[in-house]
Parts: sequence; structure tokens; C-alpha cells
Amino acid sequence: MSRPQWQRLARSRWAVPSLRASPGVSSRLPTARAAFSTSSRRELMEMTGFTEEQLTVREAISHICSKFPNTYWQERDQQEKDPKEFHAALAKDGWLGIALPEYLGGAGLGISEATMMMQTITQSGAGMAGAQAIHANVYATQPLAKFGTKEQLETTIPNIINGTWRTCFGVTEPNTGLETLKLKTLATKTEDGYSVSGQKIWITCAQVASKMILLARTTPLEEVQKSSEGLSLFCIDLDRDQPGLDMRKIKKMGGRAVDANEVFFDNYKIPANTLIGQESQGFKIILHGMNAERCLLAGEALGLGYAALEKAAQYAKERVVFGRPIGQNQGVSHPLADAYMKLEAAKHATYHATRLYDANDGSVPFHAIGVACNSAKYLAAEAAFTACERAVLAHGGMGYAMEYDVERYLRECLVPRIAPVSREMILNYVSEKVLDLPRSY
Repeated sequence: MSRPQWQRLARSRWAVPSLRASPGVSSRLPTARAAFSTSSRRELMEMTGFTEEQLTVREAISHICSKFPNTYWQERDQQEKDPKEFHAALAKDGWLGIALPEYLGGAGLGISEATMMMQTITQSGAGMAGAQAIHANVYATQPLAKFGTKEQLETTIPNIINGTWRTCFGVTEPNTGLETLKLKTLATKTEDGYSVSGQKIWITCAQVASKMILLARTTPLEEVQKSSEGLSLFCIDLDRDQPGLDMRKIKKMGGRAVDANEVFFDNYKIPANTLIGQESQGFKIILHGMNAERCLLAGEALGLGYAALEKAAQYAKERVVFGRPIGQNQGVSHPLADAYMKLEAAKHATYHATRLYDANDGSVPFHAIGVACNSAKYLAAEAAFTACERAVLAHGGMGYAMEYDVERYLRECLVPRIAPVSREMILNYVSEKVLDLPRSY
């Protein structure tokens, strides 16, 4: 959605007229204390200190999410059915281009606003499934928008924004895991392009995607002088009718509404014009999107945690045992209060990281941005896990029932703890980069 479109949207009945608030300036929408989701009665998360842009995004996205109640997500989860209607609703109003340039049809907003959008989605009851349905559209397109050719930008980005094409991100491999510099999928040069052979794993939405942002090796590992070289980034078509492509769904614990896959390439032909940026510079290019993804995951984790906590607090007020609501017992209330404070602390870390990322003027060292984004992802994931686990326990036996949603939230909250980088690797990163301790791996 372009900035003029977004401004018109902001003038609608669920947003305020002005969007000129500067980053860091405290602002509040008139309806900020209104009910956010279909199941909650008031805003649990403290909204003070957010910019007017962020609050406008939250109101607009919550309006869309209100059309997709918890029953919709329960059904999609149980039937493992793609939430295509939800994706289409966001695409219709241009939200898939929230952080893409205006000249490509995007809103030209920052990762701060995109993170608020992703948090709002998960907090609405959509959970990680709702977020993952559009996650790659938001962050995987960042390297393409920055390094893509004029032809790539004009043909691909608008179709991703308007929902015609869905996309996925092909990086992880089964035998390399977090060792991105040792990826083995090989793109061999041919007369008219490349021939790709190898395997990717945990590729979200590959079954419904038309495009894949693919990181593959164009120079064998043993032939590169630097380990960061030899990898190239491509924007390829996923043509199911073309030989050499096979995709197999992975049965998984949570987020079942969106597919996760193993993707096999066997001399799969791709044109030369699918290369993004310079050959062998793919790793440096994807670094452009890694910190952004950590911010988005942090926001998604926060939303999931707040959603679970809202459910638990409401249940604790309504459930009466031994003649009193269970929330009157400190054994129930204290764990929930502790979970709330953890979420609030992680919230501040998350939006601090997004502000640093969006500064984008050279005033903030890349090192500081990396530490802030990794720390935010870690803290938000841990806070979300605490909130989701305690929400299930507060519900007692009913916490195990699908109709109360908290069991779904608990299953899904493990995703931000594992992906896109593990807790242990973030601790390694901070140990080395901040504490100056010897590298352990």
C-alpha cells in the first residue's frame, strides 16, 4: 500500500487523522483502550510511548483480525488448512507491503510498524499460524527490495504486495542447520541460467508459494577464499510442472494451519535473471534481513504471550472454586503477574531494537543493532513461553482443551524459541560480541 493509501486508511473510523508523530514521541489513539480482540475486554499491554504510526497500524490490523475469530483459527489448526482468506484480507488493504518502498507500491514504513503489525496478528488469536502465513512476505522481500534489479522489482514486488504471489524463504538445510556458510545446495551455471540441486528444510508456505527467495552455493565451499563468499541469492519460480522440484510436508506440533516442508532440487533449471545482486555475495545480502526477522519474531512472540495471559486472567476471574474466584488465590495470581512483567520488559527491548534498526542513518553501529535485535528475540520468546505455560496451568484441566485456545498458544510459542536462531546461539553471540568471551563453537 502506498503512503497516500495508508494515510487514507488512517483517516477511517478506526484510526486518527494525523500520522506526523516522530519516532519516540508518546502518542495515543482515541480508541487505544477499546477492546482489541473478540475475546478480551480491555487492552492488557501498556500502550504508552508508542508512536502514532504504530498505534494506527495496531488499530487497523486489529480491525481486520476481528473478522477472523478464534474459531476460524481453531478450525484451520485442526484441519491443517491454509488461512488463505486471512492472507487475502491483508493483501487487499496493502498490508503485505508495510515495510517496502512507496515507489514499489509499499507503505514505506519501518520495521517498528511491521513488528507492531505482526504482534497484533498473533495477539488477535491468530497465533503463530496467522503470522507465519505472511511472515516471509514482510522480511524475505527486504533483500530483494534493496538489491534486486529493476525488472525484478517491477514484476515481483507488486505481485507479492497485492497477494497474487506468495513467497517463501529457502535457506535452512538438514545437514548444516545454523551453519549457513556451509550450505551445500548448489546452483551450477548453464548457458541460459543455473541448474539447482540440493535440499532445503523447514520451508514455510512452500506448498502455496509461487516464489522462493533461495540461498544457494554458486562456488563449491572448498574453492572459496573466504567462508562468507560463494553463496548467491535468487528469486525463483516454484514451478510444480517443471522437472527437478519435489516438496514434502512435515507434520508438526504447532502452527498447523501453515505448511512446513522439505524441498528437493534435482537439476532444477532457473533463468539467469533470477539472481539477486552480485553472484557469490548472497550471504552479505541476506544479512540485510536477519535483524529485521529477529524483530518480527519478537513481536510475534509478544502477541502470543499477551493473548495467552489475557485468556488466563479472564478465566481466573470467572472460575469459582471453593466459593471464590481462583484469581483471588496468590498461587494463581502471582505467576500471572510475573508473566505480565516479563512480557512488558521484553516489549521494551523489542521496540528499542526496532527503533535502532529503523534509524538507518549510520548513527547506530551495526554491532549495536545486532545485539539489540538478538536480545529482543531471546527475551520475547522466553517471556511468551512463560506466559503460555502459566496460562495453561491457570486453566487447569480445561487448559488442555482445544476450545480454550491456550493449548494451541503453548504449542506455537516454541517456534520463536527455536527459529530462526536458537536461544543457545543468541547466548553465544552475546557472550562473544558483548562480553568479549572466547568463541565456543
